Amino acid sequence: MNEAWLILVAFGSGFLLAQLWKLVAGLVSGYRTHEIIDFKTGVGYFTRSGGMPSGHAASFTAATVLIGCMYGFDSGLFMLAVCMWAIVAYDAMHVRYAVGIQGRALNGLLKQAKKPELPITEGHTLPQVLAGTLLGVAIGVGIYWLTQGMA
Repeated sequence: MNEAWLILVAFGSGFLLAQLWKLVAGLVSGYRTHEIIDFKTGVGYFTRSGGMPSGHAASFTAATVLIGCMYGFDSGLFMLAVCMWAIVAYDAMHVRYAVGIQGRALNGLLKQAKKPELPITEGHTLPQVLAGTLLGVAIGVGIYWLTQGMA
């Protein structure tokens, strides 16, 4: 597998593992509260935006760390990846988080007006982004370690 595909695999793995974490956490929570989890609820846990950990941070961190491992942490490509990671992490914590709060407020007004509510996209807190970042570092280093002889 060439290097470009490995970066895409790291990115996808970061997102997939973060979403699986959300699914498992939801299932465990449901088990503890004796809630019956149906397929639709499980899919909802897997596909939810926001929550612990940040899939945005996990995916971009995994790709960024793998780029650093492959091309050097002083390469221009790695620096560009760090810049993109910073934009994505900032957006997840600030912009998307604020949009979620505003969406809940708007839905409150719509409910009072007996209008249909809008879907809400949740953002992330700092601990959620940090957890996603740590997950991404582990994935990026792990993929590099597993494939360093293949690339």
